[in-house]
Amino acid sequence: MYRVRMESVQETVHFAENLAKYLTPGDVITLNGDLGAGKTTFTKGIAKGLGVERTVNSPTYTIVKEYKGRLPLYHMDVYRLENQEEDIGFDEYFNGEGVSVVEWSKFIDEFLPEERLEIEINKVSEEHRELQLKPIGDKFEHVCKELFA
Repeated sequence: MYRVRMESVQETVHFAENLAKYLTPGDVITLNGDLGAGKTTFTKGIAKGLGVERTVNSPTYTIVKEYKGRLPLYHMDVYRLENQEEDIGFDEYFNGEGVSVVEWSKFIDEFLPEERLEIEINKVSEEHRELQLKPIGDKFEHVCKELFA
């Protein structure tokens, strides 16, 4: 487990943007944390790092939004799938040509791939966040070692 404290929104975006440099097709990043913790802000940083030019916002009512960049970005908000066993074709995204970022991933644990980077975002204060990164699989262990070197 890796922990890092973010002192501002900009620092959070920059960290996520840096993470995006290591992402390749089929990578899955999961984001969990309370409402307002910064999951969508983190996703905006990943999008920036992937070269996405469109405005990124939460796909709460559509479940998935797709963005074009150096790699496609599949931004999912699965909050509304709590207590449902509905598979909306997650495998097509998780094994696709882009990067999947899943907000509220704890609600679809059974559909998540074995290899992924789990990130818990905790709101410490209005500006400060603590990120806990849990790499699952060799690839993400390597990514975390690079990020924290």
